[in-house]
Amino acid sequence: MSPNGSDRSPRRPMRRKLLQAMTAGLVLATATGCSYNWEDFPRLGMPTPTTEEAPRILSLWQGSWAAALAVGVLVWGLILWSAMFHRRSRTKVEVPPQTRYNMPIEALYTVVPLIIVSVLFYFTARDETELLSLDKKPDVTINVVGFQWSWGFNYIENVEGSTGNAKTDKNLDAIPDRYKDAFPANAGGVYDVGTPATRNPQTGNPGPTLWLPEGKTVRFVLTSRDVIHSFWVVPFLMKQDVIPGHTNAFQVTPNRQGTFLGKCAELCGVDHSRMLFNVKVVSPERYEQHLKDLAKKGQTGYIPAGIAQTSHEKNRETNNL
Repeated sequence: MSPNGSDRSPRRPMRRKLLQAMTAGLVLATATGCSYNWEDFPRLGMPTPTTEEAPRILSLWQGSWAAALAVGVLVWGLILWSAMFHRRSRTKVEVPPQTRYNMPIEALYTVVPLIIVSVLFYFTARDETELLSLDKKPDVTINVVGFQWSWGFNYIENVEGSTGNAKTDKNLDAIPDRYKDAFPANAGGVYDVGTPATRNPQTGNPGPTLWLPEGKTVRFVLTSRDVIHSFWVVPFLMKQDVIPGHTNAFQVTPNRQGTFLGKCAELCGVDHSRMLFNVKVVSPERYEQHLKDLAKKGQTGYIPAGIAQTSHEKNRETNNL
């Protein structure tokens, strides 16, 4: 019985408040997710992957969230356990015993974070190495040119009606020879280039449209004419910087047809938000027809790829040979 003669336990108000807080949290969580498709929940905010390589990125994302959740649950549990079972109203102790210089505990909270970071580093390095590997010979090579404030696409292909050689074309001098080795022989090529006002004729989405063949390995060779940009096709779950004086490259295999959104993911100036583009994945036959259509429009050859390699980058490549 309490000092004022009441039978009500002092624990009940705390339990009632805890129950109310949990109920409010549940309502808030469900209210904010009313329009959310619960089938998308396992992807934890990521879009549906549209390349053969994207599931690897999704798996790394999900694993990182799982590790963070496990650590969070452990920490939250210890906090709640300490608050509930060592509260003053329960133990009647003004100041509980203090633990100092406990070497096993200190070693534990030093070693465990190191192990967690090491494991995350291992999986990240493993997947990054695989995603950036260029060992496989590409079926298609496209030079993506970033510039303020849009994109250009050099399709390095043998196209009927286009003559020339991508390996010796002056407009592609900024691309190192190690990437040109994979270019098709005597590839005259075609190009497409956009402005911020360009729109996809089917969807009306802003930006030029990059066409890709389904089921073919596509290598993107990324160059810039001015400042640092970042080439990001959202459902590919993959992006990479487009750097002046330095050429980056990666390759993917699209496995789902459709038109997808792309954007610059690097703050590149006042009109950065307008550096949008579209990616249209079609059948290989429709892709080849699109290249012929570009040639018929007179868009043969290549647009300038960008700023030539800096001396630092040339020295780096020479030293790595």
